[in-house]
Amino acid sequence: MATTADFRNGLCIIFKDDLYTIVQFQHVKPGKGPAFVRTKLRNVKTGRVIENTFNSGIKVDTARIERRPYQFLYKDGEDYVLMHSETYEQMNISPELINAPQFLKEGDSVEMVVHADTETPLYVELLPTTVLEVTYTEPGLRGDTASSTALKSAEVETGAKVMVPLFIETGEKIRINTVDGSYMERVR
Repeated sequence: MATTADFRNGLCIIFKDDLYTIVQFQHVKPGKGPAFVRTKLRNVKTGRVIENTFNSGIKVDTARIERRPYQFLYKDGEDYVLMHSETYEQMNISPELINAPQFLKEGDSVEMVVHADTETPLYVELLPTTVLEVTYTEPGLRGDTASSTALKSAEVETGAKVMVPLFIETGEKIRINTVDGSYMERVR
C-alpha cells in the first residue's frame, strides 16, 4: 500500500483491477477545496495512456515488477524462446508480449518485465536501437527525387521492411529505432 505522497514516475499501481505505471504526476493545491494529484497512467498490458485524478492522501495498491535480462535464442512456431541471462532458464513468449518482434534476431539481449508476486511476464522490451543488415533493396537512382528526404523500402535480415534513404544498398548495415521502426543511420 502507498499513498499519493509516495507517487513517483515509473511506480506500478493496481488501478481498476489492472496494472498501470505512473508516467507523469502533479500535486495540486487549489486555493479553494482539498488538494489532489493529477496523473497520467500507462496500462502495462495495452500501453494505452489514461488521465486520472486522485484525492490527496488516499491509499493505492502497488505492484512489484522486476526487469530481468534475457537473450533471444530462436523462434519455435509462433512463440519466441528466451533464456534468462543468469539462471539459463528458458521460456516461451508469444509475440504479442514483445514490443518489436520484427526486429528481433537470434542472440539479441532483451529485458523482460515480470510481475514479481505472480511471476507472470508482462512484456518484453528490445534495446532502443538495433543494427541489422539490409538483405534486399531496389537500387536508388541519382536525381530521382522531388525532395531531399526521398525514401525507398528495404528488407532487413529479420524479414522486416524499413524505409531507408536512396543511398542505402543491399549488404549494408543500418541502425534502426526499435520503438517506431525508423531508419537512424548507416553503420560502417
